[in-house]
Amino acid sequence: MATTLNLFDNWRKIVADPTRAAAISGTLKMALFASFSPNQNTYDYYDDCTPGTNEVTGSNYTARGNALATPTWTGPSGAGLLTFDATDPTTWSQHASGFSNARRAIIYYDTGVNSTSTLVGYTDDFGADVGNVAGDLAITLNASGIYTSPR
Repeated sequence: MATTLNLFDNWRKIVADPTRAAAISGTLKMALFASFSPNQNTYDYYDDCTPGTNEVTGSNYTARGNALATPTWTGPSGAGLLTFDATDPTTWSQHASGFSNARRAIIYYDTGVNSTSTLVGYTDDFGADVGNVAGDLAITLNASGIYTSPR
């Protein structure tokens, strides 16, 4: 399942302010949520997503999601395009006791503490419940990257 992200406004402010960007730490991850209506304007940390209530649970899903390896900034290109990207998360393998109610994915920097784990972006609602009960679930990031910025 390919997906495009909506960026949280706080993340956009961080990207625009190098003094704040230097403070970002943790592991870039993608977590799956069953019930979640994000507030793009005000959510800044993972605790705003109420993961104890909204995050999916089930076999072959680890709470707090999967790591997105090798997060990197590239560019600017000759045309001035700056890109932030990472590898796609690992697939959530099929399991009869898995989850079947994911509706949205969240990307964030996991510090291990919900109130300091910076939100990056979220997907649109998948349009239907998805999961790993009937088969593997793989979510791929947009081929253009998590975030791109022209000059």
